[in-house]
Amino acid sequence: MKLVTFDGGRVGRVDADDVVVELDAPNMRSLFEAGAVPRATGRTFPLAEVRLRAPIVPRKLFHTAGNFREHEEESKRVGWSHKINPWIFFFQNVDAIVGPDEPVVYPEHLTSELDYELELAIVIAKAGKHFGPEEAEDYIGGFLVFNDITARDIQRREMESGVFAFSKAIDTFCPLGPWIVTPDEIPDPHDLAMELRVNGEPRQVSHMSRMAVTIPELIAHFSPLGYAAGDVITTGTVSGVAGFDPNAASLYLRPGDVMEAEIERVGVMRNPVISWKEAHGEPAPPRPDWAPVPGV
Repeated sequence: MKLVTFDGGRVGRVDADDVVVELDAPNMRSLFEAGAVPRATGRTFPLAEVRLRAPIVPRKLFHTAGNFREHEEESKRVGWSHKINPWIFFFQNVDAIVGPDEPVVYPEHLTSELDYELELAIVIAKAGKHFGPEEAEDYIGGFLVFNDITARDIQRREMESGVFAFSKAIDTFCPLGPWIVTPDEIPDPHDLAMELRVNGEPRQVSHMSRMAVTIPELIAHFSPLGYAAGDVITTGTVSGVAGFDPNAASLYLRPGDVMEAEIERVGVMRNPVISWKEAHGEPAPPRPDWAPVPGV
């Protein structure tokens, strides 16, 4: 089953004939909190005629990284400042979430190195704490596509102290979607092809089988922090990011670019990149004193 949020925050499921069946739930998080799919309201809409929103806005977004060793290997090509070990963790800014077809705003007063990171994300089905990998599958409520937009120049400065978060938490830097696919449609989430394209050109091409840890291990590892129903956990990106390419300057995102993040069986999430002025109707604010200077 594909669960969607659409048109002003309504919740629905997508039937096989591309019809959205509205469900009687105030929002997607409450659907998971209830522990069961609510009844249909009787209203239906053609999928092509609704505007999909971010499927869910969690209470907590557990952002993990370093779980694909190929990403660590590619970092060595450019002498990245720190090792990319498994189990890197921080909380994402949920206010930065945008949905399918919503723009990523280029904040040119903050960064000149805007990058992409394709990831599989998991919705947590129920509240829980302190459990092992053998119980973790019971906590999987669904899967969706995540594009971890990153300001690489800000990230490099953050990592001088060994931590980072700001570089990934700026407004619109958290595209999530296009829908939540329930586990019954994905028998093995480790057997999924992955591809991110920019303007139709493949940039990241990989496979979930290349994770160094399993999804149950990942979910169990962070369970001491406590999950609520509807929380989201990300699984880390694959190789092919712009910032770890010797030709990074020519690959970073610019206004006018269009990203397509695709994971087999889960879906395709499309997001354009637009300028600050296009988004806000006025020039970007002055560059803060702490912001990286382009080319420095």
